[in-house]
Amino acid sequence: MFFTICLYISLAIFLIGLVYKIVTWFFVRPTVASQKIPTSTRALSALKGIVFTVLSVKILTLLKVFVLDVLLQRKVLRESPFRWLAHILIYGGFMLLLLMHALDTVITVAIAPDYASTLNPFMFLRDLFGALLIIGLAMAVYRRFIRKAPRLSSTPMDTYAVIILGIIMISGIFLEGAKIGSYTRYQEMVEEYAGLEEGEEEYKALTAFWVKEFGTVSPDIKEPFEQELLESGKELHEMSCAGCHSKPQWAFTGYAVARATRGIALGVDRAGLPKLLWYVHFLACFIGLAYLPFSKFLHIITSPLSLLANSVMDKGVSDPANIATRQALELDACMHCGQCTARCSVGVMFESIQNVNILPSEKIASLKKVASRKGVGDDEFKVIFNGTYVCTNCHRCTDVCPAGINLEDLWFNTREDMFQRDYPLFLALSPLSFYRGLLREGIPQDDYQKPLNRAREAIVAECDLMKSTDKTVTLTPTDTGLQSGLLISDQASTFSACFGCQTCTNACPVVANYENPKEVLGLLPHQIMYAAGLGIRDLAFGSNMLWDCVTCYQCQEQCPQGVKVTEVLYELKNLAVQNVYKD
Repeated sequence: MFFTICLYISLAIFLIGLVYKIVTWFFVRPTVASQKIPTSTRALSALKGIVFTVLSVKILTLLKVFVLDVLLQRKVLRESPFRWLAHILIYGGFMLLLLMHALDTVITVAIAPDYASTLNPFMFLRDLFGALLIIGLAMAVYRRFIRKAPRLSSTPMDTYAVIILGIIMISGIFLEGAKIGSYTRYQEMVEEYAGLEEGEEEYKALTAFWVKEFGTVSPDIKEPFEQELLESGKELHEMSCAGCHSKPQWAFTGYAVARATRGIALGVDRAGLPKLLWYVHFLACFIGLAYLPFSKFLHIITSPLSLLANSVMDKGVSDPANIATRQALELDACMHCGQCTARCSVGVMFESIQNVNILPSEKIASLKKVASRKGVGDDEFKVIFNGTYVCTNCHRCTDVCPAGINLEDLWFNTREDMFQRDYPLFLALSPLSFYRGLLREGIPQDDYQKPLNRAREAIVAECDLMKSTDKTVTLTPTDTGLQSGLLISDQASTFSACFGCQTCTNACPVVANYENPKEVLGLLPHQIMYAAGLGIRDLAFGSNMLWDCVTCYQCQEQCPQGVKVTEVLYELKNLAVQNVYKD
């Protein structure tokens, strides 16, 4: 009764957790576009998309992906045969044990009505699947904690997953070994199925046969045995026990434990350790079942869903509501394998800048927090954004992700969502925004411009030029900090050689884009050089030209004095941002 109640409780927690996760995929809004789509619309669109896909030729694509990517995991094999083997052993062993052993009364009995856990082939297969799982776990532990692949980090979630699976498997093997040698277990079986009582000659014969052939450890019936006694025991066994007991040697892992612990089997039996192991094994299974929707284990469900969804969805064709739901699902599909981090083109930056959000496999958890809008303060938000923004959109992570997550789209869309928060993000003004500019047609104009304006306003707000409400403006005196900041760089220090010939302004394509550039841009490039020379911070930082520069280097290449105009503008941007943080 106790274990039945525990089973129902753990099953209820599992179902509630799974339903909660599925529901959150329709509520979480990781992108700007998803903010404008009602949850009901997303749910209906998902249902319609599933029905139409199943009833179309796309079902063939789903079947292909299910076999090649979900079952055979070809993406993992391409990248690392070692990790592929470990994952196949863990995933295959776990799923086969779940279906054949844990759900035996539901699945195995339906397929084989004569099923018994102590009969072959079931006994052998159970140990085989368990052994495969243990080998896979050992390989995973070796890769993650001993060999330590470059930039691969382990979270508590990874450790918990290994510990729970390890407890389930080890307790199961030791439980099987303890039961093989248990005299108490043997007595219960004989009383129930053979109807023999201890002390009878037939009981002695049967016990001798089980001690000899099945590894049972008896307190008073020990080898060597007469052949006649064993023959009599064999006949009794075939009449009463053979129908549901194969030789325990087929359970090779449990039998190995039984043989290794034969000398202490009676003490173990008297201490009630088989029963304790039984409790540990089943409670660990129940805990693992209840914990699954809230842990790394969830990827055994979400990763296949991600692979299947991405195989039939296209950014330019699929319903935007389904794209938003898919990206919410992808945040839960990550298995934290670290393959994306190993291939990341900017991952090396982590060696110098200790921001874990630079690494693709590590920023998924941060982006989940940002998307759920829970518990992320300004400082943490800034760290997450800075780590996410250094992505160069090289597509390497997406190409190797074994869960099929479109990571490049995920980074871009979640970055764009962070841009829309009420927080100045100065990286929006940097040349790193080139990729965002290329995709601006897919972003509403107001949404595209909003983070740019917010960042510029935050910088300009620190300049006395913009704080004055009078027509007559008093500029700050020469700012030696501005000049010394520029002089740190050999390239930026060349501003002092400028004599205002306006060649840089005449060569600038940004200036040429406007009929009245001064009205739109404020100071022009040669004027910014002059302001830097005078040390007038307000003028230099307050010019739109500083932020509209496209870093084409035309000004720098044409300068007759060799002034590194583009580099000076770049350094001025950095000083402007530092000025906001300082003030």
